[in-house]
Amino acid sequence: MKGIVVYDTSYGNTKTIAETIAETLKESGIEVDLFDVKNVKKLSAKDYNFLVLGSPTRFGTMSFAIRGFLGKVKTEEWVNKPFAAFDTENPENIERKEYSAAEKIAAKLIDKKMNQLLPVLKAAVFGQKGPLKEGEIERTKEYARELAIKLKEDTV
Repeated sequence: MKGIVVYDTSYGNTKTIAETIAETLKESGIEVDLFDVKNVKKLSAKDYNFLVLGSPTRFGTMSFAIRGFLGKVKTEEWVNKPFAAFDTENPENIERKEYSAAEKIAAKLIDKKMNQLLPVLKAAVFGQKGPLKEGEIERTKEYARELAIKLKEDTV
């Protein structure tokens, strides 16, 4: 099983979450490629069994680069493949349950007939530039371990 983790980042916080997810999946025995969205030249579903996609939340939505990347995810190639979505956002937005990048990413991937394995991960970042809220790295590791279990169940 092999997956791809793709992220966009403004100040490095979303990159940190993406790296944590990728490292934890690898520790769970799952092969993963990790890419900044700006470095993804072509995307082929033949190369991957699953997709993890993340973005910082700005003005309640995903970054422009991630929105463009979603256009590369072809429904006919990715149909029924599993995915997970994550974002970084202000803790107040999370508490108020405001729209986030991850929720909008998940909705777009569901529209492409992909299979969402877990609820979205929202990692809290203080201010616009960070840092990540204390405990978010460990929470991300727990999320990725749960994702690894779901991915392994999905292939049985």
